Amino acid sequence: MRLSVIALGLVCLCAVVIGIAAPLQDEDDVRGAFLTSRPKEKPATSAAAKRPGRRPPKQPAGSTNPSNPSKPPEKKPATPGSSSKPSTPSASTKPVNAPRIGLGMTLFMRDANGLAVRVDPDHVFQKGDRVRVLLETNADGYLYIFNTTNDGPAVMIYPNADLDEAGNYIQAHVPFEIPTSQSAEERLRWFAFDETAGTERLLFVFTREPLSGVPIEDELIAFCRESKESCRVKPSNEVWAAVQKDMQAPLKTDKTQQIAGPQTATEQQASTRGLGLAKTDPEPSLVMMASTPRSTLVATLDLIHK
Repeated sequence: MRLSVIALGLVCLCAVVIGIAAPLQDEDDVRGAFLTSRPKEKPATSAAAKRPGRRPPKQPAGSTNPSNPSKPPEKKPATPGSSSKPSTPSASTKPVNAPRIGLGMTLFMRDANGLAVRVDPDHVFQKGDRVRVLLETNADGYLYIFNTTNDGPAVMIYPNADLDEAGNYIQAHVPFEIPTSQSAEERLRWFAFDETAGTERLLFVFTREPLSGVPIEDELIAFCRESKESCRVKPSNEVWAAVQKDMQAPLKTDKTQQIAGPQTATEQQASTRGLGLAKTDPEPSLVMMASTPRSTLVATLDLIHK
C-alpha cells in the first residue's frame, strides 16, 4: 500500500493509532507546561485577518528580531545542493533557558454531515472513514512530515511545493491542519481510508532550526519543478539516521481521558486564518513534551488497516 499525496490531501489510508517513541510517564504537569506559553487572552483581530505566510518575518540578513531573539534571521536565496539552514545567531542572541519543546495533536473524524468531530486515536476505523489532524506547537520552529509504508523508505510529504510557498515555518500555538480544510476539493480535505491492508506511519519532526540538507522553500520548488518522480523527496541516510535517533528520545505525554465533541469555531478559524490560541481555548487531545531541553522532537502517527 502507498500513501498518496495531492496538494497535501492524503488518501488511501487505514486505521490510525498515535504512537510515541519511548514514552516516559511520570507525575509532571505535561499539559500545564505545554499550555503555559499560551496567552491569557486572544489577541485582537479584524474581520480581514487571514493566515500569514509561513516564512519567518523578513529582516536584514544576519540580524535578529529584537522582540524575539529566537526568531531565525532571514534566509539567503537557496542554491542547488546547499543547506537551507539559516546562519546561526551569536551566543548573545540565543534565548536563555529555552523551554522544552512540545507538540499538541487532536484527531478529527468526518461525521455523516461532513463536520469534524473529535475521535480517540484508538478508534477502529472502517473503509470510507475520513480523518484530519490538528497540530499545535509551544514554540516557533519548522515542521516536517515523513511517511513510510510497511517500514519502507521514507518520503517527505510536508513541506509541500504547492502550499505556503513550500515553507514549513510554524508559529507557537497557531494550530495547523493536516490536511487543510481549505482545499478546493472535498476529497483533499481529509485522510481517506480504503480497503487495502497495510501499515503507514507519519513522522512529525518539529525542530527549532531547519534540517540540514532537506530542501524547503525556493529550493524545494526548484526540485519539484525538475523532478520526474512527482516531487518525492527522500531524506538522505544521514538525515534519516538523525530523525530515527531523535525518535528514540523519551517524550512526556498527556492524553485527554474524554475525547468527544465537534471542532469549535475558534479552532477552525485559528487554523485557517493563522490566529493564535489562548489559554481559554480548547486544548489538544494529546500533548507530547520533550523530557529534556532539546532542539528536535519526533512523534509518530501510525496508520493501520486490518
